[in-house]
Amino acid sequence: MRTPQIALLPDGRRLHLQDGPIDLVIEAFGAEAAVQTAYRAAAHRFTGLLDELVTELALLRAPAESGVYSRSVPARGVVAQRMCRAVAPFAAEGFITPMAAVAGAVAEEILEAMTRAAPLRRAYVNNGGDIAFHLARGEAFTLGLVDRPDQPSLFACATISEHTPARGVATSGWHGRSFSLGIADAVSVLAATAAAADAAATVIANAVDLPGHPAIARAPASTIKPDNDLGERLVTCGVGPLTPQEIARAIAGGLATAENLHDRCLIHAAAIHLQGETQVLVPAAFERSQGAKPAISPLSSEREFAHV
Repeated sequence: MRTPQIALLPDGRRLHLQDGPIDLVIEAFGAEAAVQTAYRAAAHRFTGLLDELVTELALLRAPAESGVYSRSVPARGVVAQRMCRAVAPFAAEGFITPMAAVAGAVAEEILEAMTRAAPLRRAYVNNGGDIAFHLARGEAFTLGLVDRPDQPSLFACATISEHTPARGVATSGWHGRSFSLGIADAVSVLAATAAAADAAATVIANAVDLPGHPAIARAPASTIKPDNDLGERLVTCGVGPLTPQEIARAIAGGLATAENLHDRCLIHAAAIHLQGETQVLVPAAFERSQGAKPAISPLSSEREFAHV
Protein backbone atom coordinates (compact mmCIF):
# COMPACT_ATOMS: atom_id res chain seq x y z
CA MET A 1 0.00 0.00 0.00
CA ARG A 2 1.36 3.41 -0.96
CA THR A 3 1.58 6.26 1.51
CA PRO A 4 -0.48 9.20 0.22
CA GLN A 5 0.62 12.81 0.57
CA ILE A 6 -1.45 14.56 3.25
CA ALA A 7 -0.87 18.19 4.21
CA LEU A 8 -2.56 21.50 4.82
CA LEU A 9 -2.06 24.01 2.04
CA PRO A 10 -0.12 27.21 2.84
CA ASP A 11 -3.35 29.09 3.60
CA GLY A 12 -3.84 26.81 6.63
CA ARG A 13 -7.51 26.29 5.75
CA ARG A 14 -7.54 23.73 2.98
CA LEU A 15 -6.39 20.12 3.10
CA HIS A 16 -4.47 18.57 0.21
CA LEU A 17 -4.60 14.81 -0.37
CA GLN A 18 -2.66 13.24 -3.23
CA ASP A 19 -2.02 9.65 -4.23
CA GLY A 20 -1.08 8.78 -7.81
CA PRO A 21 -3.62 10.38 -10.16
CA ILE A 22 -5.98 11.35 -7.32
CA ASP A 23 -5.39 14.94 -6.23
CA LEU A 24 -7.90 16.44 -3.80
CA VAL A 25 -8.30 19.91 -2.36
CA ILE A 26 -10.70 19.98 0.59
CA GLU A 27 -12.17 22.76 2.66
CA ALA A 28 -14.59 22.48 5.58
CA PHE A 29 -16.42 25.21 7.45
CA GLY A 30 -17.65 24.96 11.02
CA ALA A 31 -16.32 24.86 14.55
CA GLU A 32 -12.55 24.43 14.61
CA ALA A 33 -12.73 21.11 16.44
CA ALA A 34 -15.29 19.79 13.94
CA VAL A 35 -13.16 20.86 10.97
CA GLN A 36 -10.08 19.12 12.39
CA THR A 37 -12.08 15.97 13.06
CA ALA A 38 -13.43 16.04 9.51
CA TYR A 39 -9.94 16.47 8.08
CA ARG A 40 -8.64 13.51 10.06
CA ALA A 41 -11.55 11.40 8.79
CA ALA A 42 -10.81 12.47 5.21
CA ALA A 43 -7.14 11.51 5.53
CA HIS A 44 -8.02 8.16 7.12
CA ARG A 45 -10.50 7.21 4.38
CA PHE A 46 -8.17 8.42 1.64
CA THR A 47 -5.36 6.12 2.72
CA GLY A 48 -5.61 2.96 0.63
CA LEU A 49 -8.50 4.18 -1.51
CA LEU A 50 -6.49 4.09 -4.75
CA ASP A 51 -5.36 0.55 -4.01
CA GLU A 52 -9.01 -0.46 -3.60
CA LEU A 53 -9.79 0.86 -7.08
CA VAL A 54 -6.74 -0.73 -8.71
CA THR A 55 -7.85 -4.21 -7.59
CA GLU A 56 -11.04 -3.78 -9.67
CA LEU A 57 -9.58 -1.85 -12.60
CA ALA A 58 -10.52 -4.43 -15.25
CA LEU A 59 -14.19 -4.26 -14.25
CA LEU A 60 -14.17 -0.47 -14.01
CA ARG A 61 -12.74 -0.16 -17.53
CA ALA A 62 -15.37 -2.42 -19.07
CA PRO A 63 -18.39 -0.87 -20.88
CA ALA A 64 -21.32 -0.15 -18.61
CA GLU A 65 -24.64 -1.81 -19.22
CA SER A 66 -27.81 0.21 -19.75
CA GLY A 67 -30.19 0.39 -16.80
CA VAL A 68 -29.27 -1.17 -13.47
CA TYR A 69 -25.60 -2.13 -13.38
CA SER A 70 -25.67 -5.91 -13.16
CA ARG A 71 -22.52 -7.77 -14.08
CA SER A 72 -21.80 -11.41 -13.33
CA VAL A 73 -18.80 -10.17 -11.32
CA PRO A 74 -20.13 -7.12 -9.41
CA ALA A 75 -17.91 -4.43 -8.02
CA ARG A 76 -16.83 -5.09 -4.43
CA GLY A 77 -15.49 -1.76 -3.19
CA VAL A 78 -17.78 1.04 -2.04
CA VAL A 79 -16.28 3.58 -4.47
CA ALA A 80 -16.30 1.10 -7.34
CA GLN A 81 -19.97 0.35 -6.68
CA ARG A 82 -20.68 4.09 -6.62
CA MET A 83 -18.99 4.46 -10.01
CA CYS A 84 -20.98 1.61 -11.54
CA ARG A 85 -24.29 2.94 -10.26
CA ALA A 86 -23.50 6.45 -11.49
CA VAL A 87 -22.78 5.51 -15.10
CA ALA A 88 -25.51 2.91 -15.60
CA PRO A 89 -28.27 5.44 -16.49
CA PHE A 90 -26.01 7.00 -19.14
CA ALA A 91 -25.13 3.80 -20.98
CA ALA A 92 -28.12 4.27 -23.29
CA GLU A 93 -26.43 7.43 -24.66
CA GLY A 94 -23.45 5.46 -26.00
CA PHE A 95 -20.17 3.96 -24.88
CA ILE A 96 -19.28 4.71 -21.27
CA THR A 97 -17.35 2.89 -18.55
CA PRO A 98 -17.45 3.33 -14.76
CA MET A 99 -14.16 5.23 -15.08
CA ALA A 100 -16.22 8.18 -16.37
CA ALA A 101 -17.37 8.69 -12.78
CA VAL A 102 -14.17 7.95 -10.87
CA ALA A 103 -13.24 11.52 -9.94
CA GLY A 104 -16.72 12.40 -8.72
CA ALA A 105 -17.14 9.11 -6.88
CA VAL A 106 -13.87 9.58 -4.99
CA ALA A 107 -14.86 13.14 -4.04
CA GLU A 108 -18.20 11.87 -2.73
CA GLU A 109 -16.59 9.13 -0.67
CA ILE A 110 -14.21 11.50 1.08
CA LEU A 111 -16.95 14.07 1.71
CA GLU A 112 -19.18 11.38 3.19
CA ALA A 113 -16.42 10.32 5.57
CA MET A 114 -16.06 13.95 6.70
CA THR A 115 -19.74 14.60 7.30
CA ARG A 116 -20.14 11.30 9.17
CA ALA A 117 -17.31 12.26 11.48
CA ALA A 118 -18.30 15.83 12.38
CA PRO A 119 -21.09 18.41 12.05
CA LEU A 120 -20.09 20.95 9.37
CA ARG A 121 -21.81 24.06 8.06
CA ARG A 122 -20.51 23.42 4.58
CA ALA A 123 -17.67 21.59 2.87
CA TYR A 124 -16.37 20.62 -0.52
CA VAL A 125 -14.00 18.03 -1.94
CA ASN A 126 -12.48 19.12 -5.24
CA ASN A 127 -10.99 16.30 -7.30
CA GLY A 128 -9.43 18.12 -10.25
CA GLY A 129 -12.57 20.18 -10.89
CA ASP A 130 -15.09 17.45 -10.12
CA ILE A 131 -16.55 18.55 -6.80
CA ALA A 132 -18.81 17.12 -4.12
CA PHE A 133 -20.54 19.62 -1.80
CA HIS A 134 -22.10 19.55 1.65
CA LEU A 135 -24.42 22.37 2.69
CA ALA A 136 -26.26 22.87 5.96
CA ARG A 137 -29.33 25.05 6.25
CA GLY A 138 -28.81 28.60 5.00
CA GLU A 139 -25.46 27.82 3.38
CA ALA A 140 -24.40 28.21 -0.27
CA PHE A 141 -21.44 28.07 -2.62
CA THR A 142 -20.79 30.21 -5.68
CA LEU A 143 -18.05 29.01 -7.97
CA GLY A 144 -16.44 29.92 -11.26
CA LEU A 145 -16.33 27.43 -14.13
CA VAL A 146 -13.11 27.30 -16.15
CA ASP A 147 -12.82 26.32 -19.79
CA ARG A 148 -9.50 24.44 -19.69
CA PRO A 149 -7.12 23.35 -16.93
CA ASP A 150 -3.89 24.27 -18.74
CA GLN A 151 -4.92 27.90 -19.41
CA PRO A 152 -7.82 28.45 -17.00
CA SER A 153 -10.23 31.31 -17.55
CA LEU A 154 -13.79 31.67 -16.30
CA PHE A 155 -16.64 31.22 -18.76
CA ALA A 156 -19.62 30.83 -16.39
CA CYS A 157 -20.57 30.76 -12.74
CA ALA A 158 -22.65 28.30 -10.76
CA THR A 159 -24.60 28.78 -7.57
CA ILE A 160 -25.40 25.89 -5.24
CA SER A 161 -27.57 26.54 -2.20
CA GLU A 162 -29.52 24.43 0.26
CA HIS A 163 -32.50 24.77 -2.11
CA THR A 164 -30.58 23.71 -5.22
CA PRO A 165 -31.24 20.01 -5.93
CA ALA A 166 -27.56 19.43 -6.75
CA ARG A 167 -24.60 18.45 -4.62
CA GLY A 168 -22.09 17.75 -7.37
CA VAL A 169 -20.47 19.59 -10.25
CA ALA A 170 -18.11 18.21 -12.88
CA THR A 171 -16.43 19.43 -16.04
CA SER A 172 -15.34 17.48 -19.11
CA GLY A 173 -13.80 18.42 -22.45
CA TRP A 174 -10.98 17.55 -24.80
CA HIS A 175 -8.51 19.74 -22.85
CA GLY A 176 -9.14 17.88 -19.60
CA ARG A 177 -7.34 15.15 -17.71
CA SER A 178 -9.34 12.42 -19.46
CA PHE A 179 -9.94 11.73 -23.14
CA SER A 180 -13.03 13.04 -24.93
CA LEU A 181 -14.74 11.85 -28.09
CA GLY A 182 -16.05 15.37 -28.71
CA ILE A 183 -14.61 18.83 -29.26
CA ALA A 184 -16.02 20.90 -26.37
CA ASP A 185 -13.50 23.06 -24.58
CA ALA A 186 -15.58 22.47 -21.46
CA VAL A 187 -18.93 21.04 -20.43
CA SER A 188 -19.87 21.70 -16.81
CA VAL A 189 -22.81 19.90 -15.20
CA LEU A 190 -24.72 20.19 -11.94
CA ALA A 191 -26.29 16.94 -10.76
CA ALA A 192 -27.54 15.31 -7.59
CA THR A 193 -24.12 13.77 -6.92
CA ALA A 194 -20.57 14.42 -8.05
CA ALA A 195 -20.34 10.96 -9.63
CA ALA A 196 -23.51 11.55 -11.68
CA ALA A 197 -22.25 14.99 -12.73
CA ASP A 198 -18.93 13.42 -13.77
CA ALA A 199 -20.63 10.81 -15.96
CA ALA A 200 -23.08 13.32 -17.45
CA ALA A 201 -20.35 15.83 -18.33
CA THR A 202 -18.52 13.06 -20.18
CA VAL A 203 -21.60 12.09 -22.18
CA ILE A 204 -22.54 15.67 -23.08
CA ALA A 205 -18.96 16.57 -24.02
CA ASN A 206 -18.85 13.57 -26.36
CA ALA A 207 -21.97 14.89 -28.11
CA VAL A 208 -20.41 18.30 -28.85
CA ASP A 209 -18.89 17.26 -32.15
CA LEU A 210 -18.47 17.79 -35.88
CA PRO A 211 -17.75 14.31 -37.26
CA GLY A 212 -15.32 14.27 -40.16
CA HIS A 213 -14.41 17.95 -39.92
CA PRO A 214 -10.90 18.56 -41.36
CA ALA A 215 -9.92 20.97 -38.55
CA ILE A 216 -10.36 18.26 -35.91
CA ALA A 217 -7.44 15.92 -35.17
CA ARG A 218 -8.20 12.53 -33.67
CA ALA A 219 -6.17 9.49 -32.74
CA PRO A 220 -6.81 6.11 -31.12
CA ALA A 221 -6.72 6.52 -27.36
CA SER A 222 -4.29 3.60 -27.08
CA THR A 223 -1.66 5.43 -29.15
CA ILE A 224 -1.69 8.39 -26.75
CA LYS A 225 -2.00 6.47 -23.50
CA PRO A 226 -1.88 2.67 -23.87
CA ASP A 227 -3.32 2.09 -20.40
CA ASN A 228 -6.86 3.47 -20.67
CA ASP A 229 -10.51 2.44 -20.88
CA LEU A 230 -11.19 3.65 -24.46
CA GLY A 231 -8.85 1.33 -26.37
CA GLU A 232 -8.84 2.02 -30.10
CA ARG A 233 -11.66 4.57 -30.03
CA LEU A 234 -10.74 7.86 -31.66
CA VAL A 235 -10.31 10.69 -29.18
CA THR A 236 -9.88 14.37 -29.89
CA CYS A 237 -6.31 15.67 -29.75
CA GLY A 238 -6.66 19.00 -31.58
CA VAL A 239 -9.35 21.42 -32.77
CA GLY A 240 -8.61 24.18 -35.27
CA PRO A 241 -10.59 27.38 -35.79
CA LEU A 242 -14.28 26.86 -36.50
CA THR A 243 -16.82 29.19 -38.08
CA PRO A 244 -19.64 30.60 -35.91
CA GLN A 245 -22.08 28.34 -37.73
CA GLU A 246 -19.94 25.25 -37.02
CA ILE A 247 -19.57 26.20 -33.36
CA ALA A 248 -23.33 26.63 -33.06
CA ARG A 249 -23.96 23.26 -34.72
CA ALA A 250 -21.52 21.43 -32.44
CA ILE A 251 -22.95 23.06 -29.30
CA ALA A 252 -26.48 22.20 -30.44
CA GLY A 253 -25.56 18.51 -30.38
CA GLY A 254 -24.43 18.81 -26.79
CA LEU A 255 -27.49 20.81 -25.77
CA ALA A 256 -29.80 18.17 -27.25
CA THR A 257 -28.09 15.52 -25.14
CA ALA A 258 -28.19 17.75 -22.05
CA GLU A 259 -31.91 18.39 -22.54
CA ASN A 260 -32.54 14.66 -22.81
CA LEU A 261 -30.61 13.99 -19.61
CA HIS A 262 -32.48 16.78 -17.84
CA ASP A 263 -35.82 15.40 -19.01
CA ARG A 264 -34.77 12.07 -17.51
CA CYS A 265 -33.96 13.84 -14.21
CA LEU A 266 -30.28 12.91 -14.47
CA ILE A 267 -28.91 16.45 -14.39
CA HIS A 268 -30.07 19.81 -13.06
CA ALA A 269 -28.15 22.25 -15.26
CA ALA A 270 -25.31 22.35 -17.77
CA ALA A 271 -23.04 24.82 -19.56
CA ILE A 272 -21.24 24.14 -22.85
CA HIS A 273 -18.24 26.20 -23.94
CA LEU A 274 -16.55 26.03 -27.34
CA GLN A 275 -14.11 28.55 -28.82
CA GLY A 276 -15.46 31.53 -26.90
CA GLU A 277 -19.16 30.64 -27.16
CA THR A 278 -21.16 29.51 -24.14
CA GLN A 279 -24.64 28.01 -24.06
CA VAL A 280 -26.41 27.22 -20.80
CA LEU A 281 -29.24 24.81 -20.02
CA VAL A 282 -31.05 25.63 -16.78
CA PRO A 283 -34.23 24.05 -15.41
CA ALA A 284 -37.44 25.96 -16.02
CA ALA A 285 -38.07 25.92 -12.26
CA PHE A 286 -35.23 28.38 -11.77
CA GLU A 287 -36.66 30.68 -14.42
CA ARG A 288 -40.14 30.59 -12.84
CA SER A 289 -38.98 31.15 -9.27
CA GLN A 290 -39.40 34.77 -8.32
CA GLY A 291 -36.03 36.28 -7.45
CA ALA A 292 -34.20 32.97 -7.88
CA LYS A 293 -30.83 32.92 -9.57
CA PRO A 294 -30.22 30.30 -12.28
CA ALA A 295 -28.00 27.42 -11.21
CA ILE A 296 -25.52 28.25 -13.99
CA SER A 297 -25.18 31.54 -15.84
CA PRO A 298 -22.66 32.79 -18.42
CA LEU A 299 -19.99 35.04 -16.98
CA SER A 300 -20.70 38.68 -17.78
CA SER A 301 -18.92 40.59 -15.00
CA GLU A 302 -16.39 40.23 -12.21
CA ARG A 303 -17.74 38.14 -9.33
CA GLU A 304 -16.60 36.74 -6.04
CA PHE A 305 -16.23 32.98 -6.06
CA ALA A 306 -15.62 30.32 -3.45
CA HIS A 307 -12.10 28.98 -3.95
CA VAL A 308 -13.01 25.57 -5.27
